[in-house]
Amino acid sequence: QVQLVESGGGLVQAGGSLRLSCAASGRTFSTYAMGWFRQAPGKGREFVAAISWNGERTYYGDSVKGRFTISRDNAKSTVYLQMNSLRPEETAVYYCAADPNRLRAGVRADEYDYWGQGTQVTVAS
Repeated sequence: QVQLVESGGGLVQAGGSLRLSCAASGRTFSTYAMGWFRQAPGKGREFVAAISWNGERTYYGDSVKGRFTISRDNAKSTVYLQMNSLRPEETAVYYCAADPNRLRAGVRADEYDYWGQGTQVTVAS
């Protein structure tokens, strides 16, 4: 089992940047693929980005390609999400998640077994 704690959320102006972090504890971090999802009020959970256990495979949701970057540091048991050129419609709670299938880097929420509590990102227009 792994425990996940997100940080780095906050209030930013449209066009600004934030870097989210997700620190993992418990079982060996490198045995998991990791993903980021977000959920806006009244909407379903949306895939943002995913990364395989060694960082060789990354996937992004269409709306964030070219603006967001997912990365990981297995030595620090941490996954990051660098978000640039943020838009007001990206206001949401951002969650990190862990998938025991470390090669997968899946895009579906049901592929992930463990979830953090989320961190709020608010983009002001």
